[in-house]
Amino acid sequence: MDATSSPPAQGARTVVIGAGVVGVTIALRLRRLGHDVTLLSSDAPGSDNATSYGNAGWLSPGSVVPISMPGMWKKVPGYLLDAHGPLRLRPSSLPHIWLWLLRFVACGATRARARAIASALRPFLADAADRHAALAAEAGVPELIQRRGLLIVYPDKAAYEADAFGWQLRRENGVRWNMLDRAALEAACPGLSPRYGFAAQLPDGAHCADPGGYVAALATLARAQGARFADGHVDGFVIEGGQVRGVRMAGQVVACDSVIVAAGMGARALGGMLGDSVPLVSERGYHVQVPDLADEPPVPVMMSDLKFGITPMKGGMRAAGQVEFAPEGAAPDWRRARILLDCLREGLPLVKIGGFSTVRHWMGNRPSTPDCLPVIGPSPSTRGVFYATGHGHLGLVSAPWTAELIGRMVGGDSVPEAAPYDPARFLRFRL
Repeated sequence: MDATSSPPAQGARTVVIGAGVVGVTIALRLRRLGHDVTLLSSDAPGSDNATSYGNAGWLSPGSVVPISMPGMWKKVPGYLLDAHGPLRLRPSSLPHIWLWLLRFVACGATRARARAIASALRPFLADAADRHAALAAEAGVPELIQRRGLLIVYPDKAAYEADAFGWQLRRENGVRWNMLDRAALEAACPGLSPRYGFAAQLPDGAHCADPGGYVAALATLARAQGARFADGHVDGFVIEGGQVRGVRMAGQVVACDSVIVAAGMGARALGGMLGDSVPLVSERGYHVQVPDLADEPPVPVMMSDLKFGITPMKGGMRAAGQVEFAPEGAAPDWRRARILLDCLREGLPLVKIGGFSTVRHWMGNRPSTPDCLPVIGPSPSTRGVFYATGHGHLGLVSAPWTAELIGRMVGGDSVPEAAPYDPARFLRFRL
């Protein structure tokens, strides 16, 4: 916390902007700490308009491996040319994101840099399954956190060994796994394509069986514990002497002593209102969900070669993945979802899957930073404002520890372990 500011008093008025999984979990944490909490959002918690709704639901300690890794720069030209690959960069987006993209590629360009990112991600992931299980139980939906482990499957052991550095990063950060040959893999996941003959099984992994329903249940719990919710768009802030005093929304002012900006991609514009640089780019992700299957995989499966995950969900089998960089506001490219459906058929050839019109399809905006780490901490410009955004692919799994960090910061504690996520690291970065 800024040295010139003082911690809010017990019962301080705190506004949380954003009702996705990060915002709602923060609201719960702050209520437990005695804050008077108002949560502002333009979408209902758990709405399918929110990024939290449509993710793969994975709670994986193995997600310490950053998206940007050594040698990635060699792959960027291919991403521009391959319309069917797992990462698509629309050429029309380049004028808007080239600086971000250069920094993104550079952030993991060496093994030392990738190791630093993995180490910084570990605290969000290491005990996430325990934290989410406790939250779900408190919200009355314990069945939504399933602890069946996770599978990452490969065509053969040689393909697994080609990912040696990623698995080394996992080992260095305390991740456990078991290696499965084809016979063991067939027992763990019947019906998997014979193209997969080897797997890493993460026994400590878990998944959320209904991310949208989970967020809605946490919001109901927050209301029961005294948090208020208000619908609408934030128009600006009331600042007096460098200290936030209110949030403007639809011509009204919500008075407050502190503000948490947990608005996903919206944090970029909100930061701009305060004069802060929050250089987020949307890594657009897609999913397809096949309802009413009797023979879906019993555990979540990541296809290492096709770069997508399959998760058994409350509403059917979900295939999620793809990364697309596109101009802001561009219409979804539903070919990305069709590719996922084709990959699903390849991965599970024995499962009867209908045409594209028979499945639910979805697109959402993952708020991603150029250095693969979230933005968590005090505003460089305005006392009383804190950011909690930029989690990229890891918003769901990271929410509980993010909430703990924010609770300590708003309470005035020193939080040295949050240094890698400090918003001030972007002071000289402008998109």
